[in-house]
Amino acid sequence: MRVAVLSPIAWRTPPTEYGPWEQVASNITEGLVKRGFEVTLFASGNSITSAKLESVCELPYEEDRTNDPKVLECLHISHLMEQADKYDIIHNHFDFLPLSYSGLIKTPMITTIHGFSSPKIIPVYKKYNSTSAYISISNADRHEELTYLDTIYHGVDPEQFTLVTHKKDYLLYFGRIHPDKGTHRAIEIAKKSGFPLKIAGLIQDQSYFETQVQPHIDDTHVTYLGNVGPVIRDTLLGEAKALLHPISFEEPFGLSVLETMMCGTPVIAFARGSMPELIKENVSGFVVHTISEAVDAVKKLNKINPVKCRAYAVQKFSLDQMITSYIAAYQKVLG
Repeated sequence: MRVAVLSPIAWRTPPTEYGPWEQVASNITEGLVKRGFEVTLFASGNSITSAKLESVCELPYEEDRTNDPKVLECLHISHLMEQADKYDIIHNHFDFLPLSYSGLIKTPMITTIHGFSSPKIIPVYKKYNSTSAYISISNADRHEELTYLDTIYHGVDPEQFTLVTHKKDYLLYFGRIHPDKGTHRAIEIAKKSGFPLKIAGLIQDQSYFETQVQPHIDDTHVTYLGNVGPVIRDTLLGEAKALLHPISFEEPFGLSVLETMMCGTPVIAFARGSMPELIKENVSGFVVHTISEAVDAVKKLNKINPVKCRAYAVQKFSLDQMITSYIAAYQKVLG
């Protein structure tokens, strides 16, 4: 089977630091190659892959601000669509825009919906609902007006995440620095729990960082480590007492939650979006509703067995399981 994987071009595939959609596109690409599929990855030219790489730009537009994002996106998507007949199936990770080409090509397209950036994009998905195959990344992220082929959870290679059984005495916030992700709430939970907090992630809202986060950074009780890469990420996630994930929006998935559990580290998350689907209570963490409940959950962390936490993550969110599910989805579409 000849598969074309269309990745975003905001960041490199896989990303050096931040870039969850690009990371998932990379995971699927590499997993398919290992299964013997003939895969072409459409991504930025500096991307790293064992598949054939096609690109229209050397650097993604977040790394090269001299480029116009919309122009690059147009060139990137059309570059694939104009040679669509070379492939048996197209796997779209580029949101709604590629759907507008689907009626103009004969190659079937499967679209992983990584979340809805705005209700305003729903009409595009609705227009192609009867002719496209949609995959949701959690049941919580399904839109009631759309039809889905399947829900397939993200998966990662367990070998890329180190199980750490003896944790250090710090709590971790790992993700975008944004009000929706609750960095300020993580600080409050850590302070009330009596543990230092390490923060790592891309500053997506500079004003929020300067007013709600930066004033608490003292490099003792609260430390900001910047936007870190995979090696530092593995150590941070593995050695943490727990990941604090006090979100205030309906998060479609939460890749950092999965990666944390792969290291045998529990997650304390607010019960929004997909969190109740991802976290197994008392096994891989705790789902809470308030800051006080989160503080109480910190007190119960000694109940979590790191080995069982990782085993749960491997059983439910392994790369191998995700690839098997996607191959089955391709076969349904081509069937």
